[in-house]
Amino acid sequence: MGLSMAQRRAVTNEVARRYRKADKREKRRILDEFCATTGYHRKYAMQLLNRWGTSELRRIDGALVKVVIGKPRKRAKRIYRRIYDEPVHKALREVWDLFDYQCGKRLVPLLRANMPVLRAQPELGIDEELAGKLSQISPATVDRILKSDRAKLQIKGRSHTRHGPLLKHQIPIRTEFRWDERKPGFFELDTVHHEGTLSSGEYCCTLNATDVSCGWVELRAVRNRAHRWVKEAAIEIRADLPFEMFGIDSDNGSEFINHDLLAWCRQHDIQFTRGRPYRKNDNCFVEQKNDLAVRRTVGYYRFDTDTEYEALQDVYRALCPLLNYFYASMKLVEKVRIGAKVKKVYDEPKPPYQRLIESDAVPEEVKATLRERAGRLHIVKQKRLVDAAVSKLMRLYEQKKQQSLGL
Repeated sequence: MGLSMAQRRAVTNEVARRYRKADKREKRRILDEFCATTGYHRKYAMQLLNRWGTSELRRIDGALVKVVIGKPRKRAKRIYRRIYDEPVHKALREVWDLFDYQCGKRLVPLLRANMPVLRAQPELGIDEELAGKLSQISPATVDRILKSDRAKLQIKGRSHTRHGPLLKHQIPIRTEFRWDERKPGFFELDTVHHEGTLSSGEYCCTLNATDVSCGWVELRAVRNRAHRWVKEAAIEIRADLPFEMFGIDSDNGSEFINHDLLAWCRQHDIQFTRGRPYRKNDNCFVEQKNDLAVRRTVGYYRFDTDTEYEALQDVYRALCPLLNYFYASMKLVEKVRIGAKVKKVYDEPKPPYQRLIESDAVPEEVKATLRERAGRLHIVKQKRLVDAAVSKLMRLYEQKKQQSLGL
């Protein structure tokens, strides 16, 4: 690798004194050793050693300045102009808290696309100057400002997937991605369990269906893991989708691997595949949304009553439009292996709605339906609906908890 500049300066500082005091033969030997060590050209090395430590006058900015050769020039202290001051930090934290603690790469597109709407909300207090700064802030700066706040939100759940022993030979394993990722309509399915800290008995679950191509998310509450409820939720999701469902892919849980769901898929010409056992990353698209869409919204509490089930449905009724029409996501474009490292390249963050509008595989009548639905939505009002539904769900949970404690 050679020496760094600091190391070369240190060597020069030590050698220069001996070089100037040495005779001709000794200078030749010192010069040979010095050039071999530093890699300098011989003529440059001679000039450097002869002048090192001496002073001379130089004209800098029209003035004569005494300069010592080899002595590092004292740098003037840089005066930084703080652009993103405390009012920007405060407004950014309020928007970040309002829109579910998104990372900088997802939050910045949301800010730029919806700034006029955000400015119209008096509770956010975004004036013209703040709007200009928030519109040009970079994702890295957002993450740096919110780093300490984000560290307080780390939490992790556990898996409840149990394999379904029946029909596995009739449902093929997807060992490689043979679906056309450019065509919307192929979904990964998974269930999220709301058991709290007690996994016994019956409790509510969430059926998560995530489109592989555009990231469209549909969430439905189910009363328990019985395949009857999962099938009914899948039927409802297919009916509510603005585009066609062509295929589903699930894990090996018994709520998916059953006669009812397989027969329904065959009846409607829906391709049904499953991932490999104990390979969670086979369903990486839906696993990611389990955290971003479900856990970060309703948490890890236990919901096991009818009123909580209905409240959970209300949450998803308000949440899905927010996720699909406003919240941006990134898609992996390519992987490049550089030695032992793999560099991942992502595309520009976009909401699923925009990906569908830009897709050539989506018919124009579907795009017209999407635009009509998007025109009826307001990002802040929709988020307020989500917050109200979540607050109601939490109230019901606290009431149930107090009743169980006899309070």
